[in-house]
Amino acid sequence: MAKFTAQQKIQAVQRYIEGTEGQASIAKSIGVTSGVLITWIRQYQYHGESAFVKRYTTYTVEDKLKVLEYMNLQGTSLRETAAVFNIPAPSTLLLWQKQCEAEGVDALKPKKKGRPSMKKETKKPLAEGSLEALKAENERLRAENAYFKKVESLSSGKRSVRTQEKAKVVYELRGEFNLKLLLSVANIARSTYYYWRNAFGRQDKYVEIKSVIEEIFQTNRGRYGYRRITLELHNRGIVINHKTVLRLMNELGLKCLVRLKKYRSYKGKVGKIAPNILERNFKATKPNEKWVTDVTEFHLKGEKLYLSPILDLFNGEIIAYNIESRPIYPLVSKMLDQAIMRLESEDSPILHSDQGWHYQMKPYSHTLKTHAITQSMSRKGNCLDNAVMENFFGLLKSELLYLQKFDSMKHFKQELEDYIYYYNHQRIKVKLKGMSPVDYRVHALKVA
Repeated sequence: MAKFTAQQKIQAVQRYIEGTEGQASIAKSIGVTSGVLITWIRQYQYHGESAFVKRYTTYTVEDKLKVLEYMNLQGTSLRETAAVFNIPAPSTLLLWQKQCEAEGVDALKPKKKGRPSMKKETKKPLAEGSLEALKAENERLRAENAYFKKVESLSSGKRSVRTQEKAKVVYELRGEFNLKLLLSVANIARSTYYYWRNAFGRQDKYVEIKSVIEEIFQTNRGRYGYRRITLELHNRGIVINHKTVLRLMNELGLKCLVRLKKYRSYKGKVGKIAPNILERNFKATKPNEKWVTDVTEFHLKGEKLYLSPILDLFNGEIIAYNIESRPIYPLVSKMLDQAIMRLESEDSPILHSDQGWHYQMKPYSHTLKTHAITQSMSRKGNCLDNAVMENFFGLLKSELLYLQKFDSMKHFKQELEDYIYYYNHQRIKVKLKGMSPVDYRVHALKVA
């Protein structure tokens, strides 16, 4: 790319300010990318014509940390941050960011020019077994013992200790032990320690938001990740970027759980196999248009429990379900009876399932025909054909079964029913614009 004088840059920016031309046409006419022109415009907005005066600037470690900290706290982009601090190339900030993440604060120090010195500093080692060596070893053991006691009380074995917490422990022990020795035990650089020591006195502007995030996380028993917590904050009138929420959750040590696989009810061909009418088209334009169902098993306290729900693809709502201690046919038939009660005269939904033996039974298919419900089945051994139901079971197990302890199967059954109510009425979804399934259905019917 050709070099441009300060006057040429100013002229390009003024053409944009006049409003007769767009960014793309101006950039094309002078032979630069739109990104470069946007950088010039932002620099001019913050610093005027002085932004383009040629200068030779050396950035100290403190300068670099100040820029990175601003970008981190304000959530600004590389381009925006470069414009605020009048740094010509946004890529410079990206380099600083990568250096700091990979090697710590020390990587931001200016490198000495020229060839490195061949001289090596020689320090006379302490003679092994000498009194001085024994004293030094004893002091190190004392420092390690004091340091790890404090660290253990911070982590409680649940997560790794963050650099900020290491620096805090060093700061608390600095009057009792040599600072250089403590930094060696904590395995952090001196500059990193001083950075966090200076940060201890600064007020955290996210203190109140952190408490709200923790409250949302605990209320939902760890079932919400950063996306749903961001939506819930928006619902409460707190406008915040999802990346900031993710960073704050990492600082608080909050993380959503994972999910595991489901029970299989396939026992071969025992009746009629219906065609795959749904064909993975999981989008529905109205309630009671497309339903999916399946059976899952819970194994707890030496007992088993089986859940058979029907999910409406319009909003992901569980419209009917039945729970039994054995996977008998009434497990499915009672659930189907509940779902039929929700149908209006003009409704004729598709009900999709796998090839489980319950769904091959004549009474099942007869009931569907009687109520104008079209039967659809997944292909054999293809769980993706019923992916939405698989996803629900995964959420159910990770957010309930693997998240808490239960006194008995009776206790679990009660919690299971409570969870299904919570899932329908309270658990917000990103796909539903931050609403729960029931709220989304009610809102959609009002709009219609």
